[in-house]
Amino acid sequence: MIKAVAFALGIFVCGAAAGADLVLESQPARTHLLELYTSEGCSSCPPAEAWLSQLKSEPQLWRNFVPIAFHVDYWDRLGWRDPLAAKQWTARQYAYSARWGSGSVYTPGFVLDGRELRDRRVPASAGESAGVLKLTVRENGAITAHFSPATGGARSFDLHVARLGFGLNIDVKAGENSGRKLRHDFVVLGLTNESMNAGAAELRLPEPTQPAATSARGAIAAWVTEAGQMEPLQAVGGWLR
Repeated sequence: MIKAVAFALGIFVCGAAAGADLVLESQPARTHLLELYTSEGCSSCPPAEAWLSQLKSEPQLWRNFVPIAFHVDYWDRLGWRDPLAAKQWTARQYAYSARWGSGSVYTPGFVLDGRELRDRRVPASAGESAGVLKLTVRENGAITAHFSPATGGARSFDLHVARLGFGLNIDVKAGENSGRKLRHDFVVLGLTNESMNAGAAELRLPEPTQPAATSARGAIAAWVTEAGQMEPLQAVGGWLR
């Protein structure tokens, strides 16, 4: 059952009643997209994930920033196959690295609005206006989206919608974290990318692609980019249940 998040989280939400639509709408000011690239095979990653998990209690969650975590698979060679990892998340990190002119990738790696972030900090409120991104999520998983950019002009946009998992507990039996029970939040379980037509798009909430992804709680994250680009222009997110 879909439930609405509180208005106090800073996004406009309608439809708390059973069977009602979930409506997520950003403010005109830019909402940051904070990405973490991580792996259960990396001993340096659990502290970074613990910091990311703490953002659940931040008052500006979903309003000023939307956090997401991509599990990469290149540490699987150390003996533990991360069940939350996917090759496409690794490819996404390599694509960022290429854009930055870097020849390597690493974990834990943070990206803020498409730029490499070397420190861990809660993103401050953005000063620039980006436009309004609005999503309507039906109970059957159908999504309609509309983006009204702050500046005019004929531009093409892509919409990216991720299903996020929370409270994912996994007993690691090999690799650098062998013997540890790791807990994960904000995990990207599925991602759908769709071209927008005149700032509008219709799609479905992506299904989890990882077999271990039984999430105690769910959320949705969405962001808009220029067509064919990676840097987010605007983002929105909220709890699904």
